[in-house]
Amino acid sequence: MNEARLEQFMGKAVTDMAAAMTLLLMTIGDKLGIYKAMAGAGAMTAEQVATKTGLTERYVREWLGNQVASGYIEYDAAKKRYTLPDEHAMALADEESPVFLGGAFDLFGATWAAEDKIADAFRTGKGLGWHEHHPRLFRGTERFFRPGYKANLTSAWIPAMKGVEKQLQAGASVADVGCGHGASTIIMAETYPSSTFTGFDYHQPSIDEAEKKAAAAGVADRTKFEVASAKDYKGSYDLICFFDCLHDMGDPVGAATHARKALKPGGSVLLVEPFANDKLEDNINPVGAMFYGASTFICTPASLSQEVGLGLGAQAGEKRLKGVFKDAGFKSFKRATETPFNLIFQAMA
Repeated sequence: MNEARLEQFMGKAVTDMAAAMTLLLMTIGDKLGIYKAMAGAGAMTAEQVATKTGLTERYVREWLGNQVASGYIEYDAAKKRYTLPDEHAMALADEESPVFLGGAFDLFGATWAAEDKIADAFRTGKGLGWHEHHPRLFRGTERFFRPGYKANLTSAWIPAMKGVEKQLQAGASVADVGCGHGASTIIMAETYPSSTFTGFDYHQPSIDEAEKKAAAAGVADRTKFEVASAKDYKGSYDLICFFDCLHDMGDPVGAATHARKALKPGGSVLLVEPFANDKLEDNINPVGAMFYGASTFICTPASLSQEVGLGLGAQAGEKRLKGVFKDAGFKSFKRATETPFNLIFQAMA
């Protein structure tokens, strides 16, 4: 027994357990508006935080203790005051920030709620569809991905694709497959008013929510949303998008094949997937750990719940994704750009 190695591992395990407990309490801080109340407010006592949020001081004080110990909130011991730094507030309190993390809290909450179902899936090999998760999974997905889409989609990802932005500026027809609550659809519609956008999703409540959000954003005149699967939506399009969803599909080859057939001449597929290298040993980092975890709870079970059940997983990597589009009959598949969290590809028939 290597005692030094054991001690090092125990330190890591305790750190991870502390992080898991802190994440639960971050969820509470997000849900109850504590971060928003502290953002820009400077140093506050626990009583002031409780008064501003309408919460019980004793609970708030204990919550603040965790947040200080975890490094999320600063503490002045002499004055017994707590401060949420502006840089932290950008990630924890500002929903319009490109680094906002609040959606992750809903996502993780949904995974915790599915623990027993996923454990049973391990035993039986059965899948678990998105609609079988806690409803907060859908809200969390939108809140988690929307900041990244807003920061990158029309400013970096589409411009990196050959010829696509000119098409959208001139007036193109776009399909957003697996659109969820329509965040990506709406962002594109806001930027390219001459184009028309149709969002497709198999989940009726998500389609209903997307319609409401498009109306609120003032883009209902150039967007519509329909219930359809990735292999049976109607129409022909200049651009077909898959945002962080292809790996969730039971038959991604079938989805890509349908997209190829639905493309107009000279059209493209925009594929956005979680960042991953092709080999497990090259994904040994916090991002890889997070995405493999999400894939175990959400993505792989979703795929296994459908026909074919290919089970790509959220860490499929470029090689496997390219293989999907090659099998679907695409002649061109290229990485357009990337971020620390996403790979962006352009495929052409």
